[in-house]
Amino acid sequence: MEDKVVLSLRGMSCASCAARIEKALKSDEAVKEANVNFASKKAYLILYDTKDPEHLIGVVRDAGYDASVLTGSMTSSAAKAGNAKNAEAEDPALARSKKEKKKLIAAWAITLPLTIKMLFEMFGAGTVIPGEVSLSIDLILAFPVIFVIGFPVMRSTLVSFGKLSFTMDSLIGIGTVAAFSTGVLRLSGIPIENFSVVGAMIMSINLIGNYLKELATGRASRAIKQLLELGAKHAHLVSGDGTLADVPVDSLRPGDTVLVKPGEKIPVDGRIIEGESSIDESIATGESIPVDRKPGDPVIGATVNHEGAIKVLIEKTGNDTFLARIIRMVEEAQGSKIPIQTFADRVTAIFVPVVLTLSILTFGFWFFFPEQGTAFLRFFTGIIPWIDPARSVVSMALFASIATLVIACPCALGLATPTALMVGMGQGAVNGILVRNGRAIQTARTVDTVVFDKTGTITEGKPDVAAMTSNIDEHQFLRYAASVENKSEHPLARAVVREAESRGIALLDPESVTAKAGRGVSAVMGSSRIAIGSMAFFDESGIDYSEFKTDIDNYQQKGYSVILTAENGAIIGAIGIADRIKTDSREAVSSLHSMGIDTVMLTGDNPATARAIAETAGIEKVYAGLLPDGKIEVVRRLQDKGKTVAMVGDGINDAPALKQADIGIAIGTGTDIAIESADITLVSGSLTGVVSAIALSRATFRKIRQNLFWAFFYNIIAIPLAVTGLLHPVIAEIAMAASSLNVVANSLRLKKVRI
Repeated sequence: MEDKVVLSLRGMSCASCAARIEKALKSDEAVKEANVNFASKKAYLILYDTKDPEHLIGVVRDAGYDASVLTGSMTSSAAKAGNAKNAEAEDPALARSKKEKKKLIAAWAITLPLTIKMLFEMFGAGTVIPGEVSLSIDLILAFPVIFVIGFPVMRSTLVSFGKLSFTMDSLIGIGTVAAFSTGVLRLSGIPIENFSVVGAMIMSINLIGNYLKELATGRASRAIKQLLELGAKHAHLVSGDGTLADVPVDSLRPGDTVLVKPGEKIPVDGRIIEGESSIDESIATGESIPVDRKPGDPVIGATVNHEGAIKVLIEKTGNDTFLARIIRMVEEAQGSKIPIQTFADRVTAIFVPVVLTLSILTFGFWFFFPEQGTAFLRFFTGIIPWIDPARSVVSMALFASIATLVIACPCALGLATPTALMVGMGQGAVNGILVRNGRAIQTARTVDTVVFDKTGTITEGKPDVAAMTSNIDEHQFLRYAASVENKSEHPLARAVVREAESRGIALLDPESVTAKAGRGVSAVMGSSRIAIGSMAFFDESGIDYSEFKTDIDNYQQKGYSVILTAENGAIIGAIGIADRIKTDSREAVSSLHSMGIDTVMLTGDNPATARAIAETAGIEKVYAGLLPDGKIEVVRRLQDKGKTVAMVGDGINDAPALKQADIGIAIGTGTDIAIESADITLVSGSLTGVVSAIALSRATFRKIRQNLFWAFFYNIIAIPLAVTGLLHPVIAEIAMAASSLNVVANSLRLKKVRI
């Protein structure tokens, strides 16, 4: 039995840290799968069994970091969705940003005066402080910035050397220590330029970058916080004697009854047992128009009661609620990886060792071939203010190698994919599009064929009896049909049962019920054997229905689904059932066509009815009379032709095809098994969500590619400048931080994409 675990991670500073932790976790025998998300500071694990995951904290600590188990098989945010007290607590991203802010203020309170002094000296303004005193001040003030405030970086650097596994902290740590060491060497009498203030500046600028990244990645995950804030905090609990008591939502249990007044949020999922109202379900469906609800109707926690007071019987609480499920799905999806990220991870894994090697080679070049380097720099003397061909050999070698160390940051590469995924999936969740895994984002953008189920997907899925004809008493005919169909959960069967109930017809209790999936049902009632089903079912059973051929043709031309009924092997009537097409089905299909995407409809219904529905919706190709395995076969044939197929469905019989398709899209109003089988769930049930999901995928992946381009482009330009001595280490650190922020800011632009 597998178990999902989420760890909250502390001490990570870059994508290399995430890669190190992920490698350590994957090496543990209890871990089947591990994904570490640097942007969210979490590790998403699948364990082989339900062993106590606490030992994994030790694995993370051995790698040089710290961790805590959030909530076993659920994420912390999902837990908070069902816990009002926790939902009000400070979120981890905000706590991290506050901590980084305090460190930032402390570092710059010391570094800023040193920087001003250094600039005066750099531009020839001179100083009234004697040389050795000035140098001592530099070392005394730089020390706490680098080794006290920057202690986490130093600790990570030491751990890196111990494990011979280097991260971005290693580059910053080595660079700042090397810069600080120049001041120590200068103070000891060695003729070398003092870069100790540069070391303090590098550390302080690194803290600016860390703080801004925490703010930005916090904004990237804002969608989760917004979902958490949607939940009600208190509820009016109705006691056994009818009195009311205001209680925290997290104290509610299934079976409790609550009163929801007009304008209040429904606390958790349940069912109306008294009163009628219109309810704003936009947080669940994305639809702004309130829907009418009456006794017996289900209601969703965090939706808003608009009009009348209603009493709700609580059915789900805590992690079982609709809102908690959404949050859990979004967090797990944000923690997943997509194929293109594998490439970025490989680059990141070797990037830091390559940079360290390059930095050593840079030092060697300037140390052993200073004349060639100095000759090159003379071209820029007077143009770039920090260029000084007169620097000593060791000073110039350190200057270039330190700049190389701090400029080549893999953070931008590490942030490129996860931040875009976090923002894109968050935007999807807010708009009722739930993406279960990152792979779906990359695949959905290439979809060129969308396959639709008919009933409940293209149509409303709430069919009603539109017409019937019989050669026996209509009352008796409907009693026979409804009594047999009462044993089925198929939408068409329920339509027949509802029609009989609306006429007050008492149903019989059939015996020896035999069902043929997707075809029909037969049963014994008294001395009669009643069969009811499709024309294909009657053909297989050898029952002649030509007597009603004219009525059947008429029903099919109108787009009705036809159900035939026979008694003791002889046809006794036909029922035409109308399932109205969804109001936006045609609009969605038209939009897909405009995007260059082909559309196909699959149904177990008869060809004539299927063609009528497809024509109304504007769908190009139709495959009718299909059983579940037939739907899979159609999807496979399309894939064999090189098509990238998205399957859209809502029923149990759609689940296999949803799995077979390249992308499975479930209608959220459908069955749980369809939703669990899908890669993407449309909460509202609106087919325009299919268009939006593909548009969101294309927009998100476009941002990922842009992010990766700029991350690579930045390093391609910046590293040669550092190696050739044209880049000041402080400017290099500023540029490094700016590159990471550019990636995050570009990802945040996804919030402006209209879906």
